[in-house]
Amino acid sequence: MLIVAASLILPAVLPPFRLNLLGRFLSLGIVALGVDLIWGYTGLLSLGQGIFFALGGYAIGMHLSLNSLEPGQLPEFFGLYGVKELPAFWQPFASPVFTLIALWTIPALVAGLLGYLVFRNRIKGVYFSILTQAALLVFFNFFNGQQRLINGTNGLKTDTARLFGELVGSDAMQRNLFWLTVLLVVAAWLLCRWLTRGRFGDALVAIRDDEPRMRFTGYNPTAYKTLVFTVAGALAGISGALYTVQSGIVSPQYMAVPFSIEMVIWVAVGGRGTLIGAVLGAVLINYAKSLISEQLPETWLFVQGALFLLVVTGLPDGLVGWWRQGGLQQLLAMLGRAPRASTYPGLDLDPAVQAEKSSFLSQRPGGEP
Repeated sequence: MLIVAASLILPAVLPPFRLNLLGRFLSLGIVALGVDLIWGYTGLLSLGQGIFFALGGYAIGMHLSLNSLEPGQLPEFFGLYGVKELPAFWQPFASPVFTLIALWTIPALVAGLLGYLVFRNRIKGVYFSILTQAALLVFFNFFNGQQRLINGTNGLKTDTARLFGELVGSDAMQRNLFWLTVLLVVAAWLLCRWLTRGRFGDALVAIRDDEPRMRFTGYNPTAYKTLVFTVAGALAGISGALYTVQSGIVSPQYMAVPFSIEMVIWVAVGGRGTLIGAVLGAVLINYAKSLISEQLPETWLFVQGALFLLVVTGLPDGLVGWWRQGGLQQLLAMLGRAPRASTYPGLDLDPAVQAEKSSFLSQRPGGEP
């Protein structure tokens, strides 16, 4: 409800630049939902979600690069490297239907294949995290070196392309993309909420808490982990596509190691295993990063490190977990402004119980407890 209300109010009060930033950060909330699904519920700490995020971004970036050209023309960077004919793997992305399918199916297929190869060998814990980061480095170096095919380190620009006849970088298109992002964030949250409820959700938590015991009861954790990792990959691809059209560029930097680590920090700060905390963490941290970097560009890394340490040591359940556990009341109590006991759920005594308690106290010497 909070996200829907914001989508109705903020476009009217925020300037186009701030609204564009908010749209980008909301799109990052989708990849954060995938991280929470595999880490918060299944216990799989992936440090390679940037792979799937970038694949979705490149899918939409290639389509927009072709969509803005006349028939027979090639993207400008091909001429710099002597490429005279459009590579075969580029050609399907001229179709908008193929692109809309590919931007989430390609990341999902890559995630599913990688997950199956890892999970069937029962690799988990820190070894799984290391393998995902190693895969991230492989993809990063591969994309970084493909100057002739995908413009390498320079990436693909999308802000000057046209989508449905409108310039992608225009204020009107960016406002429409913001509303589309809100819609997809809500849809992704509903999907993750559905997956984490019922038997499937119980199976994910069982894998996280005691995988050997689940295996001994006759279930196959490999299938569950592969499926949930595939879903997280698809969500990352959608997130990368939305982020690309709102930021105006896609590059191998989306596969940089720090970016994938930041995704984990968003979920940890927002609240691991809460879903809504993943979205809030992505939006709040990135907005704070933007505001702080505008004023003090060199201090953000220190702030981010301090924030992560605070969460690890003082708020292990993140902001949403802190709120649900009565963190606001505890804070007010520390400040000497604790609310009355009746405001705490579960602390109000039934009148009969209160009378029994009073009778018990009156029977003690002096009526003292």
